[in-house]
Amino acid sequence: MGMLRIMSRRGDDRIIWDNARAEANDPEALAAIKEAERIFSEERRKGSTVFKVEPGKPAQRIESFDRTAEQIVIVPRVVGG
Repeated sequence: MGMLRIMSRRGDDRIIWDNARAEANDPEALAAIKEAERIFSEERRKGSTVFKVEPGKPAQRIESFDRTAEQIVIVPRVVGG
């Protein structure tokens, strides 16, 4: 299972997909991955920072979408004022 978490004022939104089902060309799993990739790209364009989180390891900053990641966390750009 993979998860994309998008931090926001509301807490976090999540997109979840099953890689095994995606490998079997399951339309629902493929659609979830496509949506996660779209959000990832959009948030990176806005200046968000993205981390891949794996149990027992430090968070790793990433620049491109990794559908095999267990968890990807998007932290929006902080704007002062």
